Amino acid sequence: MRFWLILVVAAALPWGLVAQDASQPQLPTAPSAIKYPPPPATPPPATEPTPAPPQATAPATSQPSAQGGSSSTASPPSREQPAGASPQGAKSDAPAKPSAAPASASDTDDTVTVIRKRVDEVNVVFTVTDKRDHFVKDLTENDFRVIDNNKPANIQSFSRQTDLPLRVGLLIDSSNSVRDRFKFEQEAAIEFLNQIIRPRYDKAFVIGFDTTPEVTQDFTDDSQALSHGVRMLRAGGGTAMYDAIYFACRDKLMNADKGLVATRRAIILLSDGEDNQSRVSREEAVEMAQRAEVIIYAISTNTSGIKLRGDKILEYFAAQTGGKAFFPFKIEDVASDFTEIADELRSQYAISYKPADFIADGKYRKIEIVAENKKYHVRARKGYYAPRQ
Repeated sequence: MRFWLILVVAAALPWGLVAQDASQPQLPTAPSAIKYPPPPATPPPATEPTPAPPQATAPATSQPSAQGGSSSTASPPSREQPAGASPQGAKSDAPAKPSAAPASASDTDDTVTVIRKRVDEVNVVFTVTDKRDHFVKDLTENDFRVIDNNKPANIQSFSRQTDLPLRVGLLIDSSNSVRDRFKFEQEAAIEFLNQIIRPRYDKAFVIGFDTTPEVTQDFTDDSQALSHGVRMLRAGGGTAMYDAIYFACRDKLMNADKGLVATRRAIILLSDGEDNQSRVSREEAVEMAQRAEVIIYAISTNTSGIKLRGDKILEYFAAQTGGKAFFPFKIEDVASDFTEIADELRSQYAISYKPADFIADGKYRKIEIVAENKKYHVRARKGYYAPRQ
């Protein structure tokens, strides 16, 4: 009899275990399953849908990363304390906060130091020529005086810069007004880029403009790509020269390698200087060039043999930025003008100084660099805009 009783119990035992296992909820897969045991087999309806313990400990899975922040697996803040979370869950978050606080505080301090630090120094690039318009390359700091807003300034550094990396924008007027010798100017521009752009060192871009500026080749050191960008241009349409200058300075040159390496930023402008389509004014275009510290060299496409209104506008852009305007009345002179620009970009001085009464008010301030020797002529930008505090 005892034997049969044992057999009946042994046969019924697996069925009882299966029924019991089916009535119990599955264990959570989160690590918190170890800390928080599963709820009873028949939990009250109010607590049944709230797996609070796994969610409350989810932030504990967020470990500090190598950079001092949290890893990408951290839960969003809104999920750390869901509605109905227990006080124990809130306490479990507390130890994690002090460990993260020092890292974030130090990061904030470093960022504030970088952002708020301001050096009241002005950097100016300039060219010196003699009475025959030849470059003078062997002068020293003592050969110059700097006047900022009509007051003498203290020179902080001085250097002869003949080999800085170049960042050049070639802006070619492709409107109907330059159609007569457009093809020749394209070839002269290609030759200029081939001569001046050194692979892995200098970079240039090409913009053609009529009613709107069009980038046909972005920044590159590939002379073949630049040549292709120039040949893509086709003459036709109105002239929006101011817009093209503004766009090239603001969107291309202002932030080119900023803070990474010292560069020489310049625009080579081929146009007749006449503008009839721009949305920005001449003064706005000049201001943007000065803010971007860009030197503008202009080559006139005027074929009349006399200086017209557009030529005077080209002279104005060049004078305000420290560049030069060229008027090749013969088509053969265009190539020689490009060569002179290339020589000048390698024959300049750089000076930095502190103004005597600098105020960070965003206003325009005049610059004058004077050579002690009266036979020398200094060509530099006429001024700058002070940063705002």
